[in-house]
Amino acid sequence: MANVSAFLLSAGLGSRLAPLTECWPKCMMPIGGRPLLEYWLCTLYRSGIREVLVNTCSHSEKVNHFLSRNRFSGWVASTYEPKLLGTAGSLIENADVFIDSKVILIHADNWCQCDFQLFLEFHNQCRPEETDITMMTFRTVSPSTCGIVEIDGKGIVQGFHEKVSRPPGNLANGAVYILEPVVLDWLLDRRDIKDFSTEVLPHFVGKISTWENVGIHRDIGTLNSLFAAQNDPIPNSCWDNDDNWLSEFKDNPIHKRLALMSS
Repeated sequence: MANVSAFLLSAGLGSRLAPLTECWPKCMMPIGGRPLLEYWLCTLYRSGIREVLVNTCSHSEKVNHFLSRNRFSGWVASTYEPKLLGTAGSLIENADVFIDSKVILIHADNWCQCDFQLFLEFHNQCRPEETDITMMTFRTVSPSTCGIVEIDGKGIVQGFHEKVSRPPGNLANGAVYILEPVVLDWLLDRRDIKDFSTEVLPHFVGKISTWENVGIHRDIGTLNSLFAAQNDPIPNSCWDNDDNWLSEFKDNPIHKRLALMSS
């Protein structure tokens, strides 16, 4: 898809998933026998996205080994952060990759299954013309633990309620966004900004459209959510499952550790 790039934010330390993340990166936790990051790359591949950047930090060598597979050659690249830059800071640091293109900004610790092509089509063809960002949302059963979004009749964000005890609804921010180039331009004029949720989104209130994911949406940053994801329906892979990396992965101790902790 021309003039559209994706940035998979995959550098998180995953402290809430300890001790699993002591030996394995959060972004590659297994779901249905494959790493979470592979599902995201498959989703983007099926949607015609052919320019993807993945940021790394914790266990970067393991992520890079995964990305060295032939199936990702030529369209997926990685960037290493010795120290976490923050979600907006990472986007600013790698702005040269995304100049003059729409950016799909994805927090890659989300286990997300939906019609992603419809999400892209909504942004390109159906969002209100005064909006510069489309945010994926979902309905949560625990609104006090999420960032809850207030929207108007056109689905445009009017306010945020971040993990408050009595939020006004259950429509949550899914931390998957499509950004028009004007958003990156705005960021490049404010290079000291670090956090996308708290420093960027509030500025664009009234200019953020929403698209609701009615499929699966889980933040697997907690053990209970990662355990629950193991029982979700698993989509077919985009690629053959017979390469050397997958053979190594099947023997990785992370599977046994996850099974023991979830039992």
